[in-house]
Amino acid sequence: MMRSLIDIAELSLEEIDSLLATANDIIDNPQKYSEKCKGKKLATLFFEPSTRTRLSFEAAMYELGGNVLGFSEAQSSSAAKGESIADTAKTVSCYADIIAMRHPKEGAPLVASMNASIPVINAGDGGHNHPTQTLADLLTIKREKGRFDNLTVGLCGDLKFGRTVHSLINALRRYNNVKFVLISPNELRVPEYIRESLKKENFEIVETTDLEAAMPQLDILYMTRVQRERFFNEEEYLRLRDSYILTPEKLTNAKSDLSILHPLPRVNEISVGVDQDPRACYFKQVLNGKYMRMALILMLLGVE
Repeated sequence: MMRSLIDIAELSLEEIDSLLATANDIIDNPQKYSEKCKGKKLATLFFEPSTRTRLSFEAAMYELGGNVLGFSEAQSSSAAKGESIADTAKTVSCYADIIAMRHPKEGAPLVASMNASIPVINAGDGGHNHPTQTLADLLTIKREKGRFDNLTVGLCGDLKFGRTVHSLINALRRYNNVKFVLISPNELRVPEYIRESLKKENFEIVETTDLEAAMPQLDILYMTRVQRERFFNEEEYLRLRDSYILTPEKLTNAKSDLSILHPLPRVNEISVGVDQDPRACYFKQVLNGKYMRMALILMLLGVE
């Protein structure tokens, strides 16, 4: 049965473990995978700007021996002429074997998956979800910490519109004894439905506006940028964009084995001075994203 990936919750823990194992094997034995997708084509349908996600999908397919076609902005597709997502998905299904779609509207990849005759991967839909970024996050956490249980995870910045934050919470909530420290301005708090569902499942959550006060207890710090493209009011964005800026000085009281993650791109929420800190993992995260997307493509295409 053809399968897509729209939400990280669609993957069982066993499937996540399998994807992690495949990604680690790709890291150790890249040549073994170099022709696994020979003759296959990935269509990257990106209706919204992207660097890491689009290029990592393309690099993933090329390193599997496959080929890539697609577009990097809506204006270079028939969407500019008014074509529906459903019709785009049906059309691209005639040309490719699998689709990776990013769209500014929540639910667009789901609509595509309901109309395509090939697997569709959600590469980010508005402020809703970003499952493959979460897979990159999980591989990074696993390689850095060796576990998912018994972690205190700080999520900092734009927790309201941050689709990467929403996806990561949904992934980590399936593990044991995970504590969430939610650090944001009041205007950018995690949506209420996420907070309430965590409380119902008896997760320990702490909400604060003070990053430095929270720092000593964190095993993972997941920084995010305040996303200009999600704001309808430029004045509101300018007021909130510099709410949190991580500098070497603010890490003074952090754990020596803290792992600092960021889905990127960053604007100024992490000082470049932090890049040399051995606890900075965000560029490792970028590379891990390619390996996890390779593993996911193999899974959805049914390649052994």
